[in-house]
Amino acid sequence: METNGVTPDYHEKTVPWDTPGLYVIRLRLLSDPYLNFWDVSYCHGMLGGEFVNVELPFFQLPKRRVKRTIAEFAERDDVHVLKLGVLENISMLC
Repeated sequence: METNGVTPDYHEKTVPWDTPGLYVIRLRLLSDPYLNFWDVSYCHGMLGGEFVNVELPFFQLPKRRVKRTIAEFAERDDVHVLKLGVLENISMLC
């Protein structure tokens, strides 16, 4: 089952998730039904009207605490998750 699916575009520029002005347009997570975690497939964003790859500080997330774990990383890195858009642009494929 897939939610919020699209065919990913690949972008030349990669920026860290704490880059000012960055907005995440898709965080793609993949898993199998029997696993307790999600693997990060890719994260794409917009920066100054340009599509970019987003470098995240994690590569796996627990299935039962996805948004909370992202928020914990954001707090640690002083990233404002609501302005970043990451929590509302998660796509999951299991």
